[in-house]
Amino acid sequence: MAKLVSKTYGDALFEVALESGRMDEFRDEAVAVKAALNENPELFKLMSHPKIVKEEKVKIVEDIFAEKISAEFVGLLRLIVEKGHFAKVDTVLEYFIDCVKEYKNIGTAYVTSAMELSEAQKEAVEKRLLETTKYVKFEMHYAVDSALIGGMVIRIGDRVVDSSVRTKLNDLARELSKIQLKAGECAS
Repeated sequence: MAKLVSKTYGDALFEVALESGRMDEFRDEAVAVKAALNENPELFKLMSHPKIVKEEKVKIVEDIFAEKISAEFVGLLRLIVEKGHFAKVDTVLEYFIDCVKEYKNIGTAYVTSAMELSEAQKEAVEKRLLETTKYVKFEMHYAVDSALIGGMVIRIGDRVVDSSVRTKLNDLARELSKIQLKAGECAS
């Protein structure tokens, strides 16, 4: 259900952004609203409280956001509240932001390495990703996991490239255990 809600409202906002030529403006507003909700968990709790009537919640949304974001975006938030889907607003905004990135060919890459990468190494990784994918730009997220021993793991969407030493050692151990099983089978 959450995916359907996210897709329905996210696609609607995307269409409005596309038709009005305001893709960047709406993306920036989505990022700002998402940040405001994440920074103010009390607001999210208030907007999700079952004893507060929808009309009051709509007024709260209008009071907070009317002067800060476009009328179209306030209208979307108002509609989400009126339909009782405010608990899913974060996933709606995330879906919309992902649609904009995909439309603009901006990828999101998560790179985990065994050691901190230098700026030159980070630039080389990003350059290689740009050469080997359809994307024209990347939002890069780096993390360190010493358990990888060496190498790195790169995740873009549902694709994973794992060149870590840990994985290579695990693969080698699996292959060796298969060889031992075959040798044991012959001995019987």
